[in-house]
Amino acid sequence: MAFATGPYAARRLIQTRKARASLRLAAKTLGAAAVCAAAFGVSGMAQAADAGKVGLGLPLLTSPFWQSYNNYLGVYAKQMGIDILAPVNSNNDPAQQITDMNNMVNLGAKGIVVGPIDSAAISRALDNAAQKNVKVVAVDVAPTQGNVAMVVRADNHAYGEKACKYIGEHVKSGKVVQIMGDLASVNGRDRSEAFRACLKQYPSLSLLEIPAGWKGDVAASALDSLLTANPDVKAIYMQAGGVYLSPTLQTLRRKQLLFPAGDAKHIVIVSNDGIPQEYEAIRKGEIDATISQPADLYAKYGLYYIKAALEGKTFKPGKTDHDSNIVQLQPGVLEDQLPAPLVTKQNVDDKNLWGNTVK
Repeated sequence: MAFATGPYAARRLIQTRKARASLRLAAKTLGAAAVCAAAFGVSGMAQAADAGKVGLGLPLLTSPFWQSYNNYLGVYAKQMGIDILAPVNSNNDPAQQITDMNNMVNLGAKGIVVGPIDSAAISRALDNAAQKNVKVVAVDVAPTQGNVAMVVRADNHAYGEKACKYIGEHVKSGKVVQIMGDLASVNGRDRSEAFRACLKQYPSLSLLEIPAGWKGDVAASALDSLLTANPDVKAIYMQAGGVYLSPTLQTLRRKQLLFPAGDAKHIVIVSNDGIPQEYEAIRKGEIDATISQPADLYAKYGLYYIKAALEGKTFKPGKTDHDSNIVQLQPGVLEDQLPAPLVTKQNVDDKNLWGNTVK
């Protein structure tokens, strides 16, 4: 390459030296700014980086309840300005959920909102998240081990008690069937134990149980066999309408045991979830009641608490400003217990119920 000489070249050399000096000064200035931002956390860029993305773990999507919850996530994330990763469905597989959560961490998620499938198994994923300083909020199911910023959940003991009391008030005597959830989940255990304990207050009622693990086909097959041996069943408690409603009604219809409310042969049925399909079944007289799990509030406050955790906020036990109570489950683990109303023929058309807002 040839080099230029003369007055023009001299001027270019001076300009070049000035430009290099300016660049060195700018670099020093930017470096100092970066150090200040790291030390004091006042940089807008640093805050954006700290906030990061939020991963969303769904236990399953075959249930209308979780489908509705999933739809609410996008709505509330947008309202709160939360940058979310695409929701991941673990298909009711605890091992897959652990893998999914670890993948979210590897993708750079700073926070995760997850509905645990197995209360104990998820501790492996929680431990991994804690090691990477990733905050986690558990929704619907409380883990038995591991660190979470908050558990967002309704009082599942109350689910079992409300179902039991409704049946106890409407059935004078006879056999009652409890179709249970997965007993590896604290939800399944809480509902089962509460219903079982409450039913002891009604000595004229006898209890039959079906461990169905949140699986509709398992519930249907077991109920079919149970009804063959016990055609005189008077009431059924389904712990999850999202997975048990259709199989249960189909089984009763096939065995010619599905009679509308008001008929002397009607089997009293109480469910859990509060999905639109349950409300329609109540209106038809096929079932009598359900306890409405707040899918909308699970999404809203799951995101609310993960945002708060990423901002360094903490909470204490006590009443909240959204008609719930924060309780301490175990040392260092808090749960926001959201309200879950009983829905019957009398209030099934209440427009404030989330199940009546789903299009």
